[in-house]
Amino acid sequence: MTPKAVESHEAGLDERITGALVGAAVGDALGGPVEGYSPDQIAERHGGRVHGIVGPWNGEAWRTARPIAPYHKGDGHVTDDTLMTHALIRVYATVRDHLDAYAIADHLVPDLMTTPRWIPELEAEALPLQRIFLAEKWLVARLHYGHVDPREAGVGNIVNCGAAMYMAPVGLVNAAAPAGAYAEALDIAGAHQSSYGREAAGVFAAAVAAACAPGATPDSVVTACLALAKDGTRTAIETVCEEASRHRDFESALLPLRRAVTPYDTVGPDYRRPSLGARRPSRLHAIEELPVALGMLLVADGDYRHAVLGAVNYGRDCDSIATMAGALAGALGSPVPDEWAKQVAEASRLDLWEPARTLAEVTRHVVAQDIRRRRSHESALATLLGGPGCSD
Repeated sequence: MTPKAVESHEAGLDERITGALVGAAVGDALGGPVEGYSPDQIAERHGGRVHGIVGPWNGEAWRTARPIAPYHKGDGHVTDDTLMTHALIRVYATVRDHLDAYAIADHLVPDLMTTPRWIPELEAEALPLQRIFLAEKWLVARLHYGHVDPREAGVGNIVNCGAAMYMAPVGLVNAAAPAGAYAEALDIAGAHQSSYGREAAGVFAAAVAAACAPGATPDSVVTACLALAKDGTRTAIETVCEEASRHRDFESALLPLRRAVTPYDTVGPDYRRPSLGARRPSRLHAIEELPVALGMLLVADGDYRHAVLGAVNYGRDCDSIATMAGALAGALGSPVPDEWAKQVAEASRLDLWEPARTLAEVTRHVVAQDIRRRRSHESALATLLGGPGCSD
């Protein structure tokens, strides 16, 4: 029987924000060294399933071994998922309000281009732009060099999980308001992605927001996603989660979840050799990562360790899957194992708790502004509705 996600107490906002962000980073670090491989390959390489932090796939040869070099994936190093998540938190800390696509152009892009930071996989201080992949470099090419309207800059980029992977902060700022998180993430992601990549960003943010609601469960999170998701993204989530409901351990779920998402995934069976139709816009398809993360959350009944290990051992883009599953389980209140969090923080030379403290403070500020704005609107409506000629 899988442990329940939420302890006897109801987790508060700060606890949920910390759980989501630390949980996302730890999931990212656990998934990094086995990214791109199948469950069978992972089991063969590691003598069974991965149950914690492991070293690079190619051991000491990581510096030159293709296709991973020059990145030191493994040993508790976070990847670009966490780097982008922390960058988005810095934008929130600067703006101190809800964000839009223009905030990405005005703040996120300069952050990526101008401020050196410690990059764990490079084991060096460098510009984040030197670590992120082409789908994220697109932000710089389109917004800084191309001067494209930020709301439309994502059109033309490959359609993948690039925007979705760092949208947890949007869900946290909009805690317990999935529709607001969805709308804000769609606006932000318009600078980065189009089609089902942008849709996944909105739905993932909504999922995190739903996970923050008092009394939330994995089922309520999925219900919130299905109420908002459109087209192939909605169908993929529904299909994968229906399959996930039949499993209570990730071992039995690994292959069935892959079969369930296959009709919607454009990448194809060989993750490192994408199909001809891979990552192209479509209303029929979906990214693989979000439906599988939600599926693993259901299989684990919200338990952090079980959900993340399921995501990691699934393989393929498992650092992003584990990032999403970790964020959702952490937001639900399931504790991140201390030994994992401490090892990842030390290995990555990052304070994983500082971004959470920052976002918690910003979120409280934004919530206070939202309340003032809502009361002002309510007052205006009351005046309008109570004016001459108005009736109930």
